[in-house]
Order: sequence, then C-alpha cells, then structure tokens
Amino acid sequence: MNLSDSIHTNNNHSNTSKAVPICGLNNLQLRFLCPSDLKEVQALCQDWFPIDYPLSWYKDITSEPSFYSLAAIYNGVIIGLIVAEIRQYNSLNKEDRDILAASFDKHIEVGYILSLGVSENYRRNGIASLLLENLISHLTTAENSSCKAIFLHVLTSNAPAIHFYEKRRFRLHSFLPYYYSIKGRSKDGFGYVLYINGGHPAWSLCDYVKHWCESLYRMNVSSWLYKRLTGAVHWVWPGMRRVVVENSSALLSHYS
Repeated sequence: MNLSDSIHTNNNHSNTSKAVPICGLNNLQLRFLCPSDLKEVQALCQDWFPIDYPLSWYKDITSEPSFYSLAAIYNGVIIGLIVAEIRQYNSLNKEDRDILAASFDKHIEVGYILSLGVSENYRRNGIASLLLENLISHLTTAENSSCKAIFLHVLTSNAPAIHFYEKRRFRLHSFLPYYYSIKGRSKDGFGYVLYINGGHPAWSLCDYVKHWCESLYRMNVSSWLYKRLTGAVHWVWPGMRRVVVENSSALLSHYS
C-alpha cells in the first residue's frame, strides 16, 4: 500500500458527541495549509485515520504547493481538512489505470483525494461537502481542463464515507482485495471515481444497453418505452454492481 493512500473518515461515531449547529459556524474560514500547521494536522490525522503516516508525509502536505491541502478553520482551530493532488494518468498504479477509457491521451491528468476528514464534534454540518466542492471547483477550471477524473480509495467497511461519496455522484470503480494494511492486518478497499471535464470510463454493459435503447428511440420506438428502459437500467445496474463486489468482499474475508 502506498503510504499516501488515505482511509477516509468514518463518521459512524457515538451518539454522545454533540454536533455544532451550522448556524454557529459564522467564523468558519477556508485556507491552505502552511508549515506551521504540521503538528496540529498530525494530531488530527492520528485521531481521524487508522494509518500512521510518516513525518515526511505531513511535511509534504503542509509545504509542497503540488498538494491541494485545504483546511476549514473555526475560531482559529483546524476542524476539517481535504488533501488532494493532480497526478499524471500514465503514472497511476495498475489497479487504477482503467479509470478512463483507452481512447484518452495517456498524458492527461487525474485528481486523487488522499484525505478528507472533519473533527467529530463538527460533523454533519456540511463542512466535508464544502471542502470537496472547493476541490471540484478547482479541478474544473479552464486551467485544469486536462484533468478528466477525481478518484479515491476507501475501506469497504467504511459505510458512512461510501454513502457520502455516492451521494455526491462518485461511482464505484473497483474492488481492491487486501488493498490496505492496518496494524498488520489486510483490509479490502473500494475505488471510487467522479468524471469531470469530459472524462468517461470504457463502456460497460450498462452503456451498451443504453446505446441500444437510444437506437430504438431513433427508430421511432415509443418514447414512453425508451424512458422506462433507460430508467430501469440506471436504477438497477449500480445496485447490482454493489451487491456483486460486496459479496465478493465477504467471500474473500471468509476464506482469508
């Protein structure tokens, strides 16, 4: 496992934690990290994530301009953080190289989310969404038009994070058995991707069925039937794919 691969925050916290109402966050500010934030960020990540990142990782994300390290600040304290970077598509690991269709130039770029976390008492206030929206806005500007996708890795057991990304139009891309190593134990991961700036994956079965439905429509088949067929495909296929990978994950865990 690459040490820069993060496990995204699990929001399944105790009901005893008291969330701060969003109306009380009038002093919330966003700014990029700087070297003086290193100790504070290190303490937060050790609390949020089960991975022990090396000191060099914290130095990089708080000083290197190649990282998009954006913090949410409330009353002078960091309460949320997103860390991402733009990577050359041809430099990706083998398991991520099929994120985009083969027709794309291999010199294009993709955004990779390394970490996204919010302090427990401030969760469910839209802070994680705000941080993610800022990253997406940054990567969809004209100057970053060569960036065709944003992707991430997440533990298969981290249901709150999976729900968070799926709700924001990230789609399941891959199942990664034994992707993480946490305290000497292997854990499965999912790969999720959001396509931007005209990016798209290779055609799946869903795409071929949709194309067939569109061809029927162009042949003057009833628009009512066309809408029902395409609607059924878009509704059924994501759920079917989730069931397959989750059952695969459970089966592998059973025999491991």
